[in-house]
Amino acid sequence: MTNAKKELTPKDLMPINEYGKIRHDHRRALIAKKAKRRLHVGPYATFHFENYETMWAQVQEMLYIEKGGEAQIADELEAYNPLIPQGRELIATLFIEIEEEGRRRRALATLGHIEEQIILSFGEHRVVAVPEDDVDRTTEDGKTSAVHFLRFPFTPNQAKEFKNIGEQATLGVKHKNYQHTAVLLGGVKAELASDLD
Repeated sequence: MTNAKKELTPKDLMPINEYGKIRHDHRRALIAKKAKRRLHVGPYATFHFENYETMWAQVQEMLYIEKGGEAQIADELEAYNPLIPQGRELIATLFIEIEEEGRRRRALATLGHIEEQIILSFGEHRVVAVPEDDVDRTTEDGKTSAVHFLRFPFTPNQAKEFKNIGEQATLGVKHKNYQHTAVLLGGVKAELASDLD
């Protein structure tokens, strides 16, 4: 069983002045941690797998930068708590990263509903990503957003099998205009397995 925390509360947050004292060192340490939670699939798609730690850091940063005080805390927790895995899922933010604006705009226009074409595979198992449903991130003319929030729901058996570190796992994008797959290397797979009960 994982001991990963599954919800941020106001009690979990540091006062802004205290966070400011550790901010530099914490951000540097988090870079190494996040490297094991990031996967590039093809030339443009980068998946950042979220957890309690990454969301804690995100909320602390928002509070530190915006300095909204107590009134800001509830909004930040409402926004970021849904991105903390609950034990039978992985949660990822997908970024479609193309630096040059014109190329990015043209590419996004060809990738409508890409968020519905993402599959995590291991052994005999296929876990299809479920995009957030509060906002349609593909417009009527077929242009997609550069940012997507995805949930990978596991059955208990799938969670158990995924934790078998020796078994290869791949993450694939199966969109007709973007078909790429990447292997989750041992360190990445082990890190993500820690999100599962």
